[in-house]
Amino acid sequence: MPHSPSSAPSGRVRIARGASPWLLPTVATAAVSLLRARRSKRAAAVAVPATALAAGMLWFFRDPEREIAQGRVISPADGVVQSIMPWHDGRTRVAIFMSPLNVHVNRAPLAGTVSSVQHIPGGYVPAFNKESENNERVVWHFGTELGDVEMVQIAGAVARRIVPYVPQGCKVEQGDRIGLIRFGSRVDVYLPEGVEAGVEVGQATTAGVTRLDRD
Repeated sequence: MPHSPSSAPSGRVRIARGASPWLLPTVATAAVSLLRARRSKRAAAVAVPATALAAGMLWFFRDPEREIAQGRVISPADGVVQSIMPWHDGRTRVAIFMSPLNVHVNRAPLAGTVSSVQHIPGGYVPAFNKESENNERVVWHFGTELGDVEMVQIAGAVARRIVPYVPQGCKVEQGDRIGLIRFGSRVDVYLPEGVEAGVEVGQATTAGVTRLDRD
């Protein structure tokens, strides 16, 4: 399938959808404190950390355009491969850990139809902890040429909100933006039976660019 315009390379970096509850208050505080800094020592004292925080938020919620790679399954997340685990039903789970410095926007690992999007409440232990299996998460299922493919967005100790972008029944192209995990965490992709992982534990991944499978 051809890629959608949203995945075409342009050199632009935009702000991620779903960032406004965090971004707008910090930018507003920085702007007000900068305007008042010349007349108020208190405002001047606030201006420096407020501006630094606003700049950090802009960096955290960056959403760069990507030239989508070719491959059956591509990475949905920027991060590092935390584990590659054979699953009981013949699938292989590839877990990708996202740090707060990574891009937080997740992308569709394959083209297909979103057959389900399920939010599951849970805890908020660090995503690198084994107990993160019980964290708050959003479970995605895609109907694809390879059959049903499952992807799970997992919240961590800092990430307290997962924001899906597309609803059940929506068709997506490989590499389309499908959701946001605020402040990093973990994304798991279950490779279908017969699809071998083409990445290694510790390998860095880029959403929409790194191929997860091998021929």
